[in-house]
Amino acid sequence: MTTTRRTAEATTTRTIEVPTTGATTDRRWPGRLSQISVRTRIVAVIAILMAVAMSGAGLLVYALEAARIERDVTDQIDQEIAEFRELTIDPLTGQPFDDVSRMLDVFLTRNVPGDDEMLVGYADDARPLRTRNPYGQEVLDEPAYQQAVDSPPVDGGTTVIASERFGEVWVTVVPVSNSDSQGSLVIVNFLEGEHEELQGTLSTYALVALMSLALITTIAGFQSGRLLAPLRTLEETARDITATGLSRRIPERGNDDITALTRTINLMLARLEAGFAEQRRFLDDAGHELKTPLTVLRGHLELLDVSDRDEVAETRVLLLDEVDRMARLVGDLTVLAKSRRPDFLAPGPVDLGQLTASLLAKARGLGDRDWRLDARAEGSTIVDEQRLTQAVLQLADNAVKHTAPGDTIALGSSLSNGTARVWVRDSGPGVPEHQRGSIFERFGRGDVHPGDEGFGLGLSIVQAIVIAHGGSVSVSDAEPAGALFELVLPTQEVSHGPHPDR
Repeated sequence: MTTTRRTAEATTTRTIEVPTTGATTDRRWPGRLSQISVRTRIVAVIAILMAVAMSGAGLLVYALEAARIERDVTDQIDQEIAEFRELTIDPLTGQPFDDVSRMLDVFLTRNVPGDDEMLVGYADDARPLRTRNPYGQEVLDEPAYQQAVDSPPVDGGTTVIASERFGEVWVTVVPVSNSDSQGSLVIVNFLEGEHEELQGTLSTYALVALMSLALITTIAGFQSGRLLAPLRTLEETARDITATGLSRRIPERGNDDITALTRTINLMLARLEAGFAEQRRFLDDAGHELKTPLTVLRGHLELLDVSDRDEVAETRVLLLDEVDRMARLVGDLTVLAKSRRPDFLAPGPVDLGQLTASLLAKARGLGDRDWRLDARAEGSTIVDEQRLTQAVLQLADNAVKHTAPGDTIALGSSLSNGTARVWVRDSGPGVPEHQRGSIFERFGRGDVHPGDEGFGLGLSIVQAIVIAHGGSVSVSDAEPAGALFELVLPTQEVSHGPHPDR
């Protein structure tokens, strides 16, 4: 196989044959990808990326070095041609060469070819004049070489020979002539040595790349196993957790993304555990409180003498009263159950001062007391007006139960520093220190006054409403005596400043 290449002296034309290979793809494996572990996928992706990167680097180096070899050979050919063109004077006579054979003989005598180069001169179809070369007569007897020399381009050029014996050989023919004779200088370059050196370098690179790939894959497998170990622990823990066993937690190690995920899941488990415990307590408390009225209903119905009209009428009144109590209990429990729902509140802008005055007017109907307004906020806030009204009136009703006619009950509000405060103050006996933590619990009650038919859910509802607003409720001693219940709600104020109203 031969191709023709022109040097800088003439236009070069080359024909390169590139073998093509077919490739087939197997489309059966994507469905099985979900069965492969994450660790294997990570290691496989790293190995593939490293293999592609190293292969790309190797191919790039090969292409660059091959181009460098061709560029160096071209420069060497151009240099030989330039030196040959500069030889115009015969050193013996000091006159221009009148014989092509003499000119070629002087050039071949002066120029010593490189290790992978051979210079051959032809004059008037005579026996070739040549210098030292690594292959000698064997190259001259190569049929491809003889064909390149016998039929060169008209203005000279380079022919690339793919010889089985010598590898890639570039044969450059430089024609020369004068009025009496003609000939040519043939520059032969052997690229096999350069290619063998390049292939040796690439073979070493491939071996090092394979060893590096194996090392990196091993390290990736070990490191990915360490990184994914918390996920395996998380999966095992999640498998063991049930609705009745939420107390387990996942060990937290390190300070990376997986540790953050572990911490988040532990917090979620804590919330779930608290939610389930709250539900169990709620059901236990509700069952306990409903048990008494149901027992009363059953007992009276079992002992009822249906033939006695007076007893039937009396029992009917008593049962209706118990049903009303159960309805109130169910209503209170429903409010507590809804307090954790996102739609429990319907917040909106509310003038806190006007709301305070309205609450005082509504509270006056709860009992014959000395109702007062301590202070009224000036400004608007974002709260659920109905729920806040429910909470404050519940505190007012509680104050009525613990005071006597003529005692003082006061309401007040303030708005400052992004905090809304609403309070109910009474002059009753107050709340003992040891009871202040329990009165806000469900069915938790302090001192029960005669005639108090509550269930101990009122203050729980108040606390649920305040917590839904993101605030808090507290009880302390009032001045000079009594109890002071204060609601603290974080909010955005428009204007603030308490306004005493006497």
